[in-house]
Amino acid sequence: MSRVGKYPVPLPAGVSVAVADGVLTAKGKLGELTLPLSEEVTAAVEGNQVVLRPRSSERRARMLWGTTRSLVAGMVKGVSEGYAKSLEINGTGFRAAVQGKELVLNLGFSHEIRYPVPAGIRVTCEKPTSIRIEGIDKQRVGQVAAEIRAFRRPEPYKGKGIKYETETILRKEGKKK
Repeated sequence: MSRVGKYPVPLPAGVSVAVADGVLTAKGKLGELTLPLSEEVTAAVEGNQVVLRPRSSERRARMLWGTTRSLVAGMVKGVSEGYAKSLEINGTGFRAAVQGKELVLNLGFSHEIRYPVPAGIRVTCEKPTSIRIEGIDKQRVGQVAAEIRAFRRPEPYKGKGIKYETETILRKEGKKK
C-alpha cells in the first residue's frame, strides 16, 4: 500500500479539477495544467478533494499510485500559489539582466550568454546578482533554474558561479606555501 497515495489531495478555494478521458485538468487563478493519467490509476473528485486509487494490486499500479498523487498535489499547488526558485551570482563582474524575453548573463566568458525564457516562466532580476524564476509548473521551474545554473556552476575554492539561494558551497582550502 502506498503511504503517499492513500491521502487525498485537498483542493484550496478557487481551484477546480476535472477528470475526462484519462486526462486530469487543474484550473486555478494562475493558470491551467493537465496531466495524462496512467491506465493503472483512477482519479475522482469527491467534494473538495481528489482521491486516487490503483486499478489493481500489481506492483506497477501501486508505484504509479503514489507518483500520480504527488504530481496532482504539485499541479494543485502550482495553479493556486505557483512555484519559485532563486539563484545568486557570485564573482567579480558577474551579472544578469532581463532584456525582453531573454536573460542576459555576463559570467566571465569572452561573450555574454543569452538564454531565451520559455513560455509560462517568468524571470526577474531585482539586483544584478540575483535571479528569480517563477511559474506554475514545478518541473519546468526547476529545469530552467538548473539550465541557468549549468552555465557557470559554483567552484569550491572561491565560490564563484551561479548557485541556488539556499545552497551551501563546500569550500576547499587553497594551495599553501
